Amino acid sequence: NIDDLHNESLKVASLHAKYYEMYNNFSLLRKKAELNYKQKKLERYNFYAGKATLETYQEEPFPYKVRDKEAIQRHMDGDERLSKIELKIRYYDIMLKFLEEVIKTIYNRTFQIKNAIEWHRFQAGFN
Repeated sequence: NIDDLHNESLKVASLHAKYYEMYNNFSLLRKKAELNYKQKKLERYNFYAGKATLETYQEEPFPYKVRDKEAIQRHMDGDERLSKIELKIRYYDIMLKFLEEVIKTIYNRTFQIKNAIEWHRFQAGFN
């Protein structure tokens, strides 16, 4: 609001805090998903390598004998559980990038408000 620039300039700090808190939350969620991915990856590797517990194979039978690392990697690349976690990590990456841009815009808002005030002064004939 051009007529209320002084109040708009006061909102910058609260906007920055709001979006930085969101950024921190998404950053922590991403780290948690990354840790979950590493744990699940080890679990699924053991599953495809035939090193999981007997109970695991009773719950989820796996009829193939996979011996070489390449074949295990192919199975892991197609694993739905790992793919869901990877998708979640990508989502968090996109949200973090968006929030970084929002925070930059809020930071620049101070300069934009200052320029608007200077422009009004210029139009009014003040130096």
